[in-house]
Amino acid sequence: MQYVSAQLLKKIYKPRAKWSHKGMFGKLLVIGGSKIYSGSPTFNALAAYRAGCDLVTIVAPQRAADIVAKFLPDMITIPLKGDYLTENHTKEIFPLIEKSDAVVIGGGLGRNKKTIAAVRKILSYIAKIKKPCVVDADALHALKDLRLNKNFILTPHSQEFFVVTGKKLRTDVYSRMKAVKKAAAKLNCVILLKGYADVISDGIKIAVNRTGNPYMTKGGTGDTLAGICGALLARKINPFDAACAAAFINGAAGDLAAKKHNEATLASDVADEIKNVLKGIK
Repeated sequence: MQYVSAQLLKKIYKPRAKWSHKGMFGKLLVIGGSKIYSGSPTFNALAAYRAGCDLVTIVAPQRAADIVAKFLPDMITIPLKGDYLTENHTKEIFPLIEKSDAVVIGGGLGRNKKTIAAVRKILSYIAKIKKPCVVDADALHALKDLRLNKNFILTPHSQEFFVVTGKKLRTDVYSRMKAVKKAAAKLNCVILLKGYADVISDGIKIAVNRTGNPYMTKGGTGDTLAGICGALLARKINPFDAACAAAFINGAAGDLAAKKHNEATLASDVADEIKNVLKGIK
């Protein structure tokens, strides 16, 4: 077992070559959102950009895509017809997956039966072409009996972990370590279990992250985590290290935000502090 530290960030964020060009540090595709939920894919993208990703494209149902596009001019959005994701959209999405370096899927999609069916089809395609992928939020409800691989990072909280594995968790870290390692080995992927102490495992290695605080219960802080994970996968960081580093960055950003805002801390505050976490890398 290891504890995640800032040393890992030094290995990931090395000085950039002077002749670097757009795309060298990752092209990420975010699949999320619905008529009601537009915030999740926004936070995915914002956090991914703050974590160093060069290009983030969000594919989402029309209303969500339009709202995201108005949030910042940095956002690239592709609107889908309708109020929620369906299998009819997959032909449009598959070429976008192939052009990306990594994918984040799940935030704000909802759990409509047609949406879950579409997510299963998308995840199967991602697994087939072995594209690095972060599976979060509503997409975790679509995993039953799907074959994953080591390119996948799942980012559940305790209730979502129960949905995925059927295993109820206690609040002590050591029992969580055992459960996460066992589940990661069984599912053949990396699992980042969110909590007061984050537990990360690929089924062999296991790590614990201690950054973060109880003020990060606000909606959207899990979306910033998924976005950071996606950014690191897009720059070719191996999934276990990407999950460990993302947990550290997100939690450290949350700690900085909480010092300033306490009970008033928002996910947007966490996303904004990512830059200050990365400034500290020497």
